[in-house]
Amino acid sequence: MISKQAFETVRRKLDELREEMVRFQQAITAIPALAPENGGEGEWDRALFIKDYLKKIGLTDIQQIDAPDPRAKEGKRPNLIARLPGKHSHKTVWIMAHMDVVPEGDRGLWETDPWQVVVKDGKIYGRGTEDNQQGLTSAIFTAKAFLETGISPYFDLGLVLVADEETGSEYGLQYLLKHHPDLFKKEDIIIVPDAGEPTSDMIEVAEKAIVWLKFVTKGKQCHASLPGHGINAFKAASYLMVELDTLYQQFNARNEMFEPPISTFEPTQKEPNVQNVNTIPGEDVFYLDCRLLPEYSVDELLTAIRQICDGIEKRFGVTITFEPVQLLEAAPPTPPDAEVVKRLQRAIQEVYGVTATPRGIGGGTVAAFFRKAGLPVAVWSTLDDMCHQPNEYAVIDYMVNDAKVFAHVALQEA
Repeated sequence: MISKQAFETVRRKLDELREEMVRFQQAITAIPALAPENGGEGEWDRALFIKDYLKKIGLTDIQQIDAPDPRAKEGKRPNLIARLPGKHSHKTVWIMAHMDVVPEGDRGLWETDPWQVVVKDGKIYGRGTEDNQQGLTSAIFTAKAFLETGISPYFDLGLVLVADEETGSEYGLQYLLKHHPDLFKKEDIIIVPDAGEPTSDMIEVAEKAIVWLKFVTKGKQCHASLPGHGINAFKAASYLMVELDTLYQQFNARNEMFEPPISTFEPTQKEPNVQNVNTIPGEDVFYLDCRLLPEYSVDELLTAIRQICDGIEKRFGVTITFEPVQLLEAAPPTPPDAEVVKRLQRAIQEVYGVTATPRGIGGGTVAAFFRKAGLPVAVWSTLDDMCHQPNEYAVIDYMVNDAKVFAHVALQEA
């Protein structure tokens, strides 16, 4: 059940706040929040701006939880928690977004300054505008709409604005879950607006395991005119790369909840080996990106890869080692009939007029940390998937309408 009158009032208010939402995006885009790993100082300046903004719109229950990081400005990575009381406080509707962004990349590929918003054709252009400032803005303005209309959500509404999502979440959500385990309750409704489709109809409830591997093949360097005097590490690594493609046959289960519905194993980065053409390299390094369906364990995958490496070693006389650059086991999925899923489905139907279905993705989100902590969570938003790309943009209609979905979820009665 939901009060249609209350929702219509909040819906109209969000439409009125459209231009202010754009101005807010302009302001935060001009305050880059880059992790130290990405050449930045962290989220400090942006977090202070957002904290002040939350106070200005009338939120009084605001908590700042700083994760120590000597590399960052002030030696801290700030996380903001804000709450708006509802009619009932035995559970909270949480919306979690992240404050950090990735670097702009090749500046020459941008048609505009990535740190100065340009509004054109109903879109907001700039680094971070979609990832994750769209979700962050929608969340904040959901609270603002409640405050300005004087309407209370049915349950408490909570905003979680975290640091460090782009580089692992050690100083963000993982820090909160480790040091403040009582912040979230199993009965809470948690939404992460950090993945989605332009059709609005995908609710992410499951993720594949992510395994990034670095392969080092060692042979013996020599002059290219005398290949018998050496062992060509590059040649052996090339055969290894091709042989790793057989992982598609070994791990061939299908799960139609995911897109694509299979495990994937793709070579990606290749490090330079020798500097000149006429030298046979004695060492070669490349990387493999694996996305493993939850039907399989990471240990199974690593065992199969070791067997492939052993065969190449024997054939070419090289030694091959591999190590994980990133390794995230698949978290237990959120049940497709979880309360957060059902509430989102009702809200999406009301706002967008589409039937949203629970699905799995190959990418990783911070939702995995919630799920590993036993907390049901859904990842949903309406996106054109411009994250990390040059000329990134957020669609203004998506930003406003997603806030309406969050408001509808918060107004739904038990």
